[in-house]
Amino acid sequence: MPSVLRTLRNFYRVGWREYFHQIMTIGDSKSGRFVGMDQFGNRYFENTNAREEVPGRHRWVDYAQFYADASQIPPEWHSWLQHIRLAPPTEDAVVKAVTPPWQKPWHENVSGTRGAYKSYNTVLPKINAWEPKTAPRA
Repeated sequence: MPSVLRTLRNFYRVGWREYFHQIMTIGDSKSGRFVGMDQFGNRYFENTNAREEVPGRHRWVDYAQFYADASQIPPEWHSWLQHIRLAPPTEDAVVKAVTPPWQKPWHENVSGTRGAYKSYNTVLPKINAWEPKTAPRA
């Protein structure tokens, strides 16, 4: 539970519009340094002040879409959020320089949406519906 002083401080720093946006999306008010933005429009932040944030919760993402999914985060940003990499991809020379030619562009998981893969069946059904055959009357 955030303290009243921390909440008021963050409200003053980020403004009322961003404060209510954070309350509606992540359920907490945070203020920190803008680190970068990915190709989907997700914004990444970091607060290195140890007295303000709980350790391990000082890096966060503000999703571009309201209905957010964790698969909308590219791998290079995910490794930074999970503390696998120290520097964010915008500042890391290795991530900037190395992009394998075989690597496809990242896209989110579309399972359960209209864009999901739907297979089709080429095998004949084992049970067929009965269709009566009628002969015309003479």
